[in-house]
Amino acid sequence: MSAVVVTGTGALSAVCADPADLWQAMTERREPVPEPAPGIGPECGPGLWRRIADPLLDRAREQLPSAGRSTHAAWTAVSQAVAQARLTDADAVRMAVIVAGGVGDVEQAERWRGGEAAPAHWPPTHRSAAVIADRLGARQAALDLSNACAGGAYAMALGAGMIADGTADVVVAAGVETASRLITASFNRLGALDPEGCRPFDRNRAGTSLAEGAGAVVLESTERARGRGVPVLGVVAGHGWTCDAHHATAPDPSGERITAAMRRAIERADVRADDVGVVVPHATGTPLSDVTESTALGAVLGSRLGDVPVYSTKAALGHTGAASGLLSAVAALAVLRHGIVPPNIAVKESDPDCPVWVPSEEVAVRGSHALVNAFAFGGHNICLVLAPAEDRP
Repeated sequence: MSAVVVTGTGALSAVCADPADLWQAMTERREPVPEPAPGIGPECGPGLWRRIADPLLDRAREQLPSAGRSTHAAWTAVSQAVAQARLTDADAVRMAVIVAGGVGDVEQAERWRGGEAAPAHWPPTHRSAAVIADRLGARQAALDLSNACAGGAYAMALGAGMIADGTADVVVAAGVETASRLITASFNRLGALDPEGCRPFDRNRAGTSLAEGAGAVVLESTERARGRGVPVLGVVAGHGWTCDAHHATAPDPSGERITAAMRRAIERADVRADDVGVVVPHATGTPLSDVTESTALGAVLGSRLGDVPVYSTKAALGHTGAASGLLSAVAALAVLRHGIVPPNIAVKESDPDCPVWVPSEEVAVRGSHALVNAFAFGGHNICLVLAPAEDRP
């Protein structure tokens, strides 16, 4: 059966304007600076976000004037991916669009309820996929997905499945999250934010940090990409889904269903755990989540746990919510392409309960494939196994 490949990527965050800039930010260890987000009052708790620079969204605002900030960010990342994949109007006939967003364009509703003039109609907040599909002329499907912080990785896996079973010839999959009162208040109420930033696997970690972001990929079959003469950026080799069925916000401490998702993804990729050469973990910096993920990784990687480098996107970007899994995938594809793992934001004091290797210096990838993890409230677990393109440098 033909492989599902990536022919375009898009990335937008507080530290990067596009995928090339993301890689540069990773190698330079840029750290995003938190700032107050407009419209988020003190009653929501500290409203600090790592925000996308407003000028990066100017073109999207002009092209989609009635949409909200989340859709604008998603469209910006999608535009990058579509341009790199060299898609044309002819590709739209059997194109599907999947956009994962935690709360969508909810900031529009928040502004209206806060006293700003409402428009003549009240558009739904989860409409990014419909807006983007309309803009692209996609005629096969448009899906808005909300699987919380695992959403972006689910969008990519769903897209890969649609290519594999022939539902679509091309899938544009995206994940996005932007600042809102709802997310700010919810995370503050949970006590899940660390004022020092997201510090995965650090002994003194105290939570995550809120960040805006958007990621996108274009997916198609190997044969189709070759027929169009476009470069392949990587392969979606496997994916595994499970659910904890344990708690609304906390992971199952046993890590049993996370372990099952990783093993399923590796099995579907038709490789062994020994072939995993880098892990891009979920790693939110919350005390229980990081230990649970470390335990699960130990069950899968065994004695190699301390030898497989981990690269933490949330330490580098902040927690970009529904965009996080897809931005992690874009980062993982770049790691595989270059064959190196960039230096992590340094862990100041390693947690003995998290015996993973988080290198603070550049190291070589230690195997042929990348494992990307994304977990979420509601017990959503999804893992992707990615392989490099045959023509990597």
